[in-house]
Amino acid sequence: MKFDVILIGGGLSSLVCGIRLQKAGRRCLMVSAGQNALHFSSGAFGLLGSLPDGTAVQYPLEAIPSLPAGHPYAKIGVGKIAEYAAMAPGFFESCGVHLVAAAAAADPVLRSVRNGFRFTATGTMKPAWLAMSEVAFFPTEEALRDSDGVPVESALIVNFAGFLDFNARFIAEGLEKNGIRCRLETVRIDDVERLRKNPSEMRSVNIARVMTREQNWKGFAYQVKELMKGEDMVVLPEVFGLGGELIPQWLSEMIPAKVTYVGTMPPSVCGIRTQMRLKEAFESAGGTFLLGDEVLDPEVEDGRVLCVRTSNLGSMRLVADSYVLASGNLFGNGLTAAPGEFREPVFGLDVDYPQDRSDWYDPDFFAKQNYIGVGVKTDGAFHPYIAGRVVENLYVAGSEVGGCNSLAEGSGAGVAIMTAFKVADGILGRQEPANA
Repeated sequence: MKFDVILIGGGLSSLVCGIRLQKAGRRCLMVSAGQNALHFSSGAFGLLGSLPDGTAVQYPLEAIPSLPAGHPYAKIGVGKIAEYAAMAPGFFESCGVHLVAAAAAADPVLRSVRNGFRFTATGTMKPAWLAMSEVAFFPTEEALRDSDGVPVESALIVNFAGFLDFNARFIAEGLEKNGIRCRLETVRIDDVERLRKNPSEMRSVNIARVMTREQNWKGFAYQVKELMKGEDMVVLPEVFGLGGELIPQWLSEMIPAKVTYVGTMPPSVCGIRTQMRLKEAFESAGGTFLLGDEVLDPEVEDGRVLCVRTSNLGSMRLVADSYVLASGNLFGNGLTAAPGEFREPVFGLDVDYPQDRSDWYDPDFFAKQNYIGVGVKTDGAFHPYIAGRVVENLYVAGSEVGGCNSLAEGSGAGVAIMTAFKVADGILGRQEPANA
C-alpha cells in the first residue's frame, strides 16, 4: 500500500502533524499502538515553564533564545515558534478543541505569549501556555478570582462519595495557603454508586460516561446547590464532558458561584476527549488511522526508509515518501531502557543519553531526572541518524526528540505541537532557516 506519509504514533504530536499534512493534501496513514500521553493530560498545554537551570519563565518566547543549541526550540527558531504559537489556538478550534490563553501583553512580539497557571490535583499552581476551557486556569500564581475579578475568599470542594482519584484534601491545603477558606463535601448519584460495586470501575472516565445522562448531571448540580453556604467558588473533579464541553458549561451556569474543574488521577477525561476530537479531525480530512497496531521490520537503505510492516497487516508492505516517528518517549515505549543503554526500538535510531548510568537519575525522587531528557538525535530539520548517518525521509517529532527535559521545563505539549508543525512544514517543502 502506498501513502504520501506514514506516521507512527497516535498521540498529540502525531495527530497535529497528520492533520496539518492531510489538510494540505497529503495522503496519510497513522499507526497507533493505543494509549498515549494525552490520556494522562492535565487539560493544559505548557510551552516553557522554566529554563534548564530551573529559572522560572513568564514569557516563553522571550526565553527561547537562551536555550542551548540542541534544544528542539532552538532548532525551530524563535520566529517560527512565535508563528506556530499564534496559529495553535485556531488550529485546535478547527478540530473541535477549544483552548484559552493567559492574557498577553500587546507588544512586543516576544511577549505576545505569557504563561498562566493551572491548578493541579495536588493543590499546587503550575505554569501553562494554553488550557481547555473548563480547566482551572489563572493569569498569575496568586490570582484566584471569581468571574467579576473579585478575589475568592471561600471555596466548596465537592467530590463523589468513594471516588479516590480526586484528593479533595490536597486541593484544600493548596487553596488554604492562598488564604481561601475551604469546606469539603460529597454527593451521591445512583449510577455512580453502582460503579462502586467494583473498585476498578470507579475511575474518571467511567464516571464521565454515566454523567452524560441529563438526570445525573442535573441531579449533581442540584445537590451542589443544596450544599453551598455562600462560597465564592466551587471546585469539582474533572469528570464531566467526555463527549464535549457542553455539560461542564451547563453545570457552571446552574451553580451560583465560580465553578472550577480540577484534574483527577489518570485517565484524563479532557485528554481523552481531546484525542477523540483530533482523531476525528484527522479521519474527516481523509486520513487513515490504524488503532491497536504497531510498526515492525522497517527496510532502510542508503539513508532512506523504503517500507514498513505492521503487526496486524502481516507481510503487507506499507510504502511512503516520508515517515514520521512520534511514538513517545519511555512512557509510550518510543524508547526502551536496558541496564547499560537506551534504545529506539523501531528503526534502531541513534539515541542521545549520558554514558554513565549514574548520571541517568537522581536518588531524590523529586529532583530533576536526566532520563526524562533522553531522546533521539536529530538534525535541524528533525531527521534522525542511524549509526551517524542521517535518514533523509524520516522525521522525529514530540517527546521522542532529544535535547530537552520536558518534565522539568514544563514544555511537553509545546515541544509536541511545535515539532509537529515544523515536521509538517518540512514535508510540505516549507523549510526555513532555524533562526527565521
